[in-house]
Parts: sequence; structure tokens; C-alpha cells
Amino acid sequence: MPKNIFSRVQSRSLTRHHKIAMAGVATLGAAAIGFSAVPSGASTKTTTEAAQPAAVAYSTQQIKDVKASVTDQMAGASLKAEQIAAKKKADAAAAAKKKAAAEAAKKKAEAAREAKEAASRAAKRAEAKKAAKKTYPNNLDGWIRESLDVMKKHGIPGSYDGIKRNIIRESSGNPRAINNWDINAINGIPSKGLLQVIPPTFKHWHVPGTSWDIYDPVANITAACNYAADKYGSMDNVDSAY
Repeated sequence: MPKNIFSRVQSRSLTRHHKIAMAGVATLGAAAIGFSAVPSGASTKTTTEAAQPAAVAYSTQQIKDVKASVTDQMAGASLKAEQIAAKKKADAAAAAKKKAAAEAAKKKAEAAREAKEAASRAAKRAEAKKAAKKTYPNNLDGWIRESLDVMKKHGIPGSYDGIKRNIIRESSGNPRAINNWDINAINGIPSKGLLQVIPPTFKHWHVPGTSWDIYDPVANITAACNYAADKYGSMDNVDSAY
């Protein structure tokens, strides 16, 4: 029984001793670690003063730099937007100018085309008018008017009234009239036609472009007027047999 008590006491004593030993070892170990962490040239002096927290330094320079960077970026974006807007405006103006120039050129081309077509139509009308042969009534009035147009082309003087007056006196307006009783008839060359022209006179004073038939009204009038213009100045000056 006592043996067992001793054993328990001894066991508790050893245990306490062991604890103390272990605590000492831990203390020595911590001291060794602390000593090894101190640089060789550093002082090992300990102090009871509490380590003061290091002051934190704040700088506004970085904030200023950030604000400046943001401002520059905004200014650059604004400038770029203005440049884009200016380019769009310039492109729109150029497109409008190009469109206006194209419309002006189109109008000019249309005006030139219309003028050309109008000139072509006028030329065609003139050609058609020129090609269309002027017609005259087949009567005394028509014969005199046609004769006057032929005389005008050849510069032969005479008037409507002068020609008609002499026609009425010479043949009464009969294109087939013939004189078989005057001296010309006696000589075998009777006067014929509206203005009673003898064949030799008709042949000599015949006007180009008219018929060679002495009984043709227009040919007879123009030949007689051509002769009268040479001898009397104009058929208007003839008041009797000529």
C-alpha cells in the first residue's frame, strides 16, 4: 500500500519537474530565436518603451496627376468628337456641292439638248418649206403672181398692176390669143399669148426656169417683161403696143 502511494507522489513530482523543465526549455528557445533574429551589428539592448506606429505620409501629387490625366483624356475625346463633326459637316457640304454641280450640269445638258432639238426642228421646217413648191391658182391672178416671183429672182422690174393692165389691153387675159392681122402677122411672125409676143422676141428674152412654150402664161409674161425692162425700163412704163 505505501509503495503505491510513493509511486503516485513520485509520479506527480516528476510530472511537475518535467513541466518546469519544459517551460525553461521553451524560454531558452525563444531567447535563442530572438537573439538569432537580431543582426550581428545591432544592439541587443531591450527597452520597455512601446514601439510607436510609423506615421503614414499622404501625397496629393498622385491625385493631381490622375485628375490631369482624366482631364487630358476628356479634352482629347472632345477634340476628336469636334474633328469628327467637322469632317461630317465638310463631307456633307462637299456632297451637296457635288449634287448641285451635277444638277446644274444636267440642266445645262437638257437645255443644250432642247436647243439642239429646236434648231433641228426649225431646220427641218425650213427645208420642208423650201422643198414645198409654191402653188398658184390657174388663172390670171395666179399667172401674174408666179411671173412676179420668177422676175424677182432674176431682177426683172415690174408690178402686178402694170402687168395686168397691159395683159388686158393686149389679149383680154386669153393665154391662147394670137394676132393675125398686124404687120407681124403679115410678115409671118404673128404676136401670141397674154402679152402678144412675137416668137423671135420670146426666144431672145426667154427667162430661164420657165417653159419654152410661147403660149405658156408665165413664160409669156416673164419674157415680155424682160424685153420691156430692157427697152422701156419696166412693163409699168408701157401704155400701148410695144
